[in-house]
Amino acid sequence: MSNPSTTSTDKPLKQIHLAAHFPGVNNTTVWSDPQAGSHIDFSSFAHLARTAERAKFDFLFLAEGLRLREQGGQIYDLDVVGRPDTFTVLAALAAVTDRLGLTGTINSTFNEPYEVARQFASLDHLSDGRAAWNVVTSWDAFTGENFRRGGFLPQEERYSRAKEFLATAHELFDSWAGDEIVADRETGTFLRDARAGAFVHQGQHFDIHGQFNVPRGPQGRPVIFQAGDSEEGREFAASDADAIFSRHSKLDAGREFYADVKGRLARYGRRHDQLLILPAASFVLGDTDTEAEEIAREVRRQQVSGATAIKHLEFVWNRDLSAYDPDGPLPDIDPDLSEHTIARGRAQVRMYRDPLATAREWRELAAANKWSIRDLVIETGNRQTFVGSPATVAESINALVQADAADGFILVPHITPGGLDPFADTVVPLLQERGVFRHDYTGTTLRDHLGLAEPAALDREAVTRRVAS
Repeated sequence: MSNPSTTSTDKPLKQIHLAAHFPGVNNTTVWSDPQAGSHIDFSSFAHLARTAERAKFDFLFLAEGLRLREQGGQIYDLDVVGRPDTFTVLAALAAVTDRLGLTGTINSTFNEPYEVARQFASLDHLSDGRAAWNVVTSWDAFTGENFRRGGFLPQEERYSRAKEFLATAHELFDSWAGDEIVADRETGTFLRDARAGAFVHQGQHFDIHGQFNVPRGPQGRPVIFQAGDSEEGREFAASDADAIFSRHSKLDAGREFYADVKGRLARYGRRHDQLLILPAASFVLGDTDTEAEEIAREVRRQQVSGATAIKHLEFVWNRDLSAYDPDGPLPDIDPDLSEHTIARGRAQVRMYRDPLATAREWRELAAANKWSIRDLVIETGNRQTFVGSPATVAESINALVQADAADGFILVPHITPGGLDPFADTVVPLLQERGVFRHDYTGTTLRDHLGLAEPAALDREAVTRRVAS
């Protein structure tokens, strides 16, 4: 009998990392389904987190929304509207879970390093070492209108601010490195080290100094995630992140992205295993592959109503298309290329860099396949990564990880909060049988789950010298 932890070439099988994404505001979620629950009530967050922990997942992932989206000057209410504060939810989840990592998306453009570092250090203590930070940027003035510095930051500067923001936060986390209590040999008493928490940072974006008031957490620093896919984003991840929340969940695109980003690590003195690639992935399960495909088709139609299809088309056309029939043909007029933007606060708007080319391509697809507007939006926006029986989905996940297209997946169920339960009950046991996923947690911190070492602290004496100077 062969060893389940090795392949026929005796190459050890990679262990798969799995996480759960609480989807929040987007049309991945079938919020109109009778099984769907609230996206605001804490019971929904608790249910998904407990399911993920029961299945021995690495972490729960929360996205962030800093402003309600708008389209045509109106609140976009076809998706779930509203999102509670990330830190509040994660702190509450720390009290109802024991081992599950708690990952939150926090913006580096509209926050301050001291404030964010203090919140994550506190979360790491409250959770006994399970905190993680997904560092994101924001370039649009629309979101910035909610903040004092609304819209001031040019798009090209957002990553330079993010890199300095993270570096500054690391200085704050590490300002308590070493022993905080020292013995006074002459008096036989113990004194608090006066250097603990002292920091000085002077840079392009931040000029701060003082005393950080939260001791170093159980992980040293929270685990750092990054989600950008641009050239700047990939470099940022290779230099500073512990994991990437990627969108490349297919074999060819995943392997290309995986090789590209991992290949950048050496120039920063980092090893191949010091950065994990974790694409977002949706799934649809059925008793058979055929049944799963039928369910998947129905889910796609639930995700894209007629009204949603029209709104999505407006992203590209940048026009009011409310007079068009979603079950009819695409508009014969061209997109509006003016500076005016009909949709605000949606990341998808930036995906279509050449609206004229996109419109031309979509018209050709619709004509060739006899698609209506709704059909086209359903087919071009298909986010279903894994569709099939539990055995088929388990095989697909394992094949992608072993092929170095990913190190694991952040799963996005289409039903909240109970959509993860079938995966936990049927797919996870099959991965465990293959020897590629844990039967139980072997550590207590998120770094333990991800196989990441605690980061070395900054040079304490150098920090002390800067404070004294």
